[in-house]
Amino acid sequence: MTDIICTVDIALLTLKDASLHVVLLKRENDPFRGVLALPGGYVHAEEDADTRDAAVRTLRTKTGIVSPYLEQLATFSGPGRDPRGWSISIGYFALVPEAVINQAGHPQVELLAVGRLKGLPFDHQQIVEAAVSRVRNKSSYSSLPVYLCGDAFTLPRLQSVYETVLGEPINKVSFRRKIDELAILEPIAGALETGRSNRPAQLYRLKRQYRDQLSLTDRALNAR
Repeated sequence: MTDIICTVDIALLTLKDASLHVVLLKRENDPFRGVLALPGGYVHAEEDADTRDAAVRTLRTKTGIVSPYLEQLATFSGPGRDPRGWSISIGYFALVPEAVINQAGHPQVELLAVGRLKGLPFDHQQIVEAAVSRVRNKSSYSSLPVYLCGDAFTLPRLQSVYETVLGEPINKVSFRRKIDELAILEPIAGALETGRSNRPAQLYRLKRQYRDQLSLTDRALNAR
């Protein structure tokens, strides 16, 4: 009986130039050697407690990044997705600020806009599309986009990130009300963003309990 190939693949998303980008790496081995693909790898039965452990290990090994938030996306399987044979991949997605990727400094990492992808191997295009769809849907009723913001940010900056992820403007009053409902932020004492034409803006950060988990609300954000 032929063994089934079991892997994990991670769609690591970030914001660059005001649009969603995904982290890709050139494959070092066949099949598809030299082709840009998602960070991925085999599940190691002897060391991985579960597929999440495998995804964390793979992301760290392949990119040097440990994401504070990592969510299982879907299972992708079948005899035709990998030329080596029948395979199953557990897809995950993560979000980090672009600065985290730059600080990791992995020389093989490339960022491509999610709307301009083509020629990805296996079913990685499908995985990215599923990840983007999940992120956009979940962002309308959760704190998910905050993981794209960095350690300190203003409320206008956070609203801009939400609008970029959702692909539409958001009513300011509705947004501020929703952030209050989520109860995820705390002001950084004495920290203001200056240097802009308007008055200094208060800087915020995630409360400790939400640095690796989401806050959810019952109602979606209202567009303008």
